[in-house]
Amino acid sequence: MFFLSRLIDRRIAAYQKDLIRIHYAEVENMYNKMRGWKHDYANHIQAMKGHAANGDLETIARYLNELDNDLKTVESVIKTGNKMTDAVLNSKISLAQSKGITVSADANVALELQTSQLDLCIIIGNLMDNAIEACAALPKDARLIRVFMEMKNTQLYISVTNSAPAGKMEKVGGRYLTSKGKGHGFGLVRIDHIIERHSGFISRNSEDGVYTTEILLPQ
Repeated sequence: MFFLSRLIDRRIAAYQKDLIRIHYAEVENMYNKMRGWKHDYANHIQAMKGHAANGDLETIARYLNELDNDLKTVESVIKTGNKMTDAVLNSKISLAQSKGITVSADANVALELQTSQLDLCIIIGNLMDNAIEACAALPKDARLIRVFMEMKNTQLYISVTNSAPAGKMEKVGGRYLTSKGKGHGFGLVRIDHIIERHSGFISRNSEDGVYTTEILLPQ
């Protein structure tokens, strides 16, 4: 049983490291696009001036539409100040938006954190996955996730609030029961273990139609 448990832990760790690599690649691609857009800005202006001199308003309009669509993809990137947080948040926000969920995010995090990248990935990833799952069960106009992160002195504060099906959720052993069925909820346990290991604090609250998780992690 001990060796099986170690094997499972190694496989989970390998899986999480792959997720980190993918998240980093996604955000790095967005950062490169932002730098490229800034570099090309002067060229775009000159091109439109040339079209204006020729009175080609149709081409200018088409050019502006293309730039507008390109800029929207750049503006969607959340920049917290910490690359790991950027990677996970942007990946999960993109996933949520693809499911018709409105996401509001306000995050400012220290460049260097004592919390490991793996632990940070597990915490934020699982919080967002649970929020996305809860919202997906609601009508599209009721789907909402709010993310707030900031440094409170030497502690990292994380708050994730999401709309949820009506009715107060049942709480057992300090955790709300998952709707995924038997054998699920493993992510919640892993979050709790990380918080305990870092001597942190976690609070979960379920009101009618709203679910909130708050975390404090010493740094």
